Order: sequence, then structure tokens, then C-alpha cells
Amino acid sequence: EIGIQPDVLICRSPVKISREMIKKIALFTNVKEDSIISAYDVNTTIYEIPLIFHSQGLDTIVIDKMKMDCRDPDLSRWKRMVDTYNSSKETVTIGIVGKYINLNDSYKSVYESIVHGGIANMVKIKLVKIDAEDIENSSDIGSFFKDVDGILIPGGFGQRGIKGMIQAAEFARTNKIPCFGICLGMQIMVIEYARNVLNYPDADSTEFRPGTSAPVISLLEEQINVSNYGGTMRLGKSESVISEGTKLYNIYNTCSIVERHRHRYEVSNLYRDELAEKGLIISALTPDKSLVESIEWPDHPWGIGVQFHPEFQSTPIHPHPLFSSFIKASKGYGKR
Repeated sequence: EIGIQPDVLICRSPVKISREMIKKIALFTNVKEDSIISAYDVNTTIYEIPLIFHSQGLDTIVIDKMKMDCRDPDLSRWKRMVDTYNSSKETVTIGIVGKYINLNDSYKSVYESIVHGGIANMVKIKLVKIDAEDIENSSDIGSFFKDVDGILIPGGFGQRGIKGMIQAAEFARTNKIPCFGICLGMQIMVIEYARNVLNYPDADSTEFRPGTSAPVISLLEEQINVSNYGGTMRLGKSESVISEGTKLYNIYNTCSIVERHRHRYEVSNLYRDELAEKGLIISALTPDKSLVESIEWPDHPWGIGVQFHPEFQSTPIHPHPLFSSFIKASKGYGKR
């Protein structure tokens, strides 16, 4: 009748709960006072929370309850990371142009990876979430980006919001604003380039318009006759080979990288040579040179699109080099 008896209670609250409150909770729950943990709101970054839990002994309590023999944790690097972020004086503003902006957790990995890049550059990050459909319905595209230092176009599926993303990519390219395209975002950058530089106004992806006369983005060859999206995408880690002399090579400082993928569509090889002839830099390919993995805008301070998902390999302690470089470029743009 009394239900499950907890060993530990983690209590969420806006502020740290008082000692008197802890005593009262302990009295009515039969939980030891030192096993009642205050999970209060932090002022700056969620990365403070492990330090807060450690200071209250949560890790020790769990280890003791499970009768595990563990060495003492070394959180010095984590603390330095948090201190670096908290002591940062400058702020870099990044505009995220997406179709799932109203769902807070949709781009969570991307949001946090941008913060990781901020930590690497000793700046705080301000995220401006821009609904791509709002851009489509506006006569003043520049108003969305007047205060941003960099633009990021994340991944996604489906036709909704695509026009707004293309408009955002064009604005970033023509105004020399640092721009980072991830997965669909890279494909958007290619479509925009084909429309406005190659003069193919009908350029598109066959995902959005199967009948387009200029399918610069098309389905992976091996998936043309497959209809089950979830089981047929190019998934998981794959190797990419980077061309020397590109921005991507300077960022990774190596020719061979392994990144995680999740997509069905690719840059069409039918247009690859023509895109390159018109200046688009194909900076990375699969080892067999059959698929485009990364592109770069020419004559642009930082316009890079990648087919893979670097956000899946970024951590606060080890920020992904692409996000670190993107924030560095955005920081420089903001100082202009």
C-alpha cells in the first residue's frame, strides 16, 4: 500500500530547496536527508548540473547503493569548461533556419553543438530560431538576419519550408554571412547555387519535386525502388575523403574523416562537374568518389555544407571542429 520506497529523491525546483524543506521531505518520505537532492534551475548552462549533483553527493550515494567499487571522479576538466563558458564576455548570435523550430527538442543536438563551439571560442551563444515558412511569407528577408552573426540550416525531410531555407541560403551567400548547412541544409545550399549561379531556375531535389527539369539533388541509386524510409536510409558512420587546400581540410587537418549519416538523397553526379565548373567547391567525397560529402561556397568567408551530422559527435569537452570553426567565423563576422 505504501508503494515503492525510494533510496534517493531528486527534487526539481526553480531555486535551491532549503535545509528545513529537506528535513520535512525526509520526515514524510522516510528518505535520508543526505539522499534528498536539490535539482534547481541554473543561471547559465545545463552543464553546471553534474557539478551541482556532485557537490550534493548524488554520485557517491548511487555508487554506495549499488555496492560498486569506483575511483573518485575527476571533474576538473568539466569544471574548467563550465568556468570558461560562465566567464565569457562576448556573445555570438546564430540564426537557425528550420521547419521544426516550434518543437523545442527537434534540433537539440545542433543547439548544444553550437554551444560547444561557443565554449571553444570563449563566447556565449544566443540562438535565434527562425521558421523557414515565415521567411517565405515575408517581403523583407533581411529583417530576419539583421542581428545574426551566422546562419545554420539543419537537417529535415519534406517540402514544407524549403523555399524559405533557399532564400536564407541565398541571403547568407550574397551577404557573406557565415553559413553552415547540415544534411538537408547542404542540399539547400546546392539547390540555391544551381538556381542563382548556374541559372537553373527549376533546380530542385526530387524529394520535393520529382518532375523537376534540373534534379541537382536526387535519390541514392540503390534506394530508387524502395519506399520504406526508416529502413533504407544511409545510416551510421561512413568515411569521407577531404580534398587538400579546402576550408574543410584546414578545419580537420586530415584527408580522412569518419562521420555519422542519416539521409536518402544526395547531390546528383549528373550536375557535379557543372557545379564545380561554376565555382562550387566539392571539398569531400566518399572513398570511391561516388557521393558528395561536403561543399563550400567560393569567395565566401565561411559557407560550408556537409551531408553528414557532425552534431552527433560533439561534446562540451571535445567540441566538434566544424562547430568550433563556424562559431569562430561568426565571431569574426560580428566584429566587422
